[in-house]
Amino acid sequence: MDAPVRLIDDQRGERYGEVLAAFMGDDGLRAEVYGTQLLNDCPEEQWVALDAAAIAADLGALFVKLNGPRYWMLDGLGTKVAVVDPVFCDFGGITMRRIAQVELGHEPKLGPYNEMHVNRGAIFFFDAGKKVYELIRPDGAPFVMQARCVGVDPAMSEERLETLGADLALPEGWSYRVRVLDEELVVDTSASLATIVQDEFENTYTLPF
Repeated sequence: MDAPVRLIDDQRGERYGEVLAAFMGDDGLRAEVYGTQLLNDCPEEQWVALDAAAIAADLGALFVKLNGPRYWMLDGLGTKVAVVDPVFCDFGGITMRRIAQVELGHEPKLGPYNEMHVNRGAIFFFDAGKKVYELIRPDGAPFVMQARCVGVDPAMSEERLETLGADLALPEGWSYRVRVLDEELVVDTSASLATIVQDEFENTYTLPF
């Protein structure tokens, strides 16, 4: 198997926003993800004016969640597989592209520290020598933060992440850590579902394997 190829650098700190639209299908609840990644920086004035209920009505969705704004905590991006038809939409003047799908099932467990499976077809790169911020599951599996969110707490800067663990209501057996990578970390979900969790501040973490 060929090694993953990095196509885009210097992504850490890049701002984006997402619209998550939920639909009911034969297999239960499904969320389609629209994002501004690599299109624009999710302008604040237009973002705060978005109306989730109006967007849901336009899309014919059960409901819509405005996810963000967010900032990448990864360093590079690789080949993106189009796992859904990449439809472009204009939400309140913000151009977004449909980029992923989340299968939530008939009895979805939403909220912090609940694992979700995302069909996103992406490859993420975290550089050697850079800090990563991780949630450690009770079995020792580390989820690495892919993006921090300022939608819940506008003060969620990268500096704040150094001591974030003290502010998290971690479930029993979970822990938070900060470390510097000895070598490049590659998260390749181009051919598999990604497993993600969020904390109560809606920072998003991904399982590296």
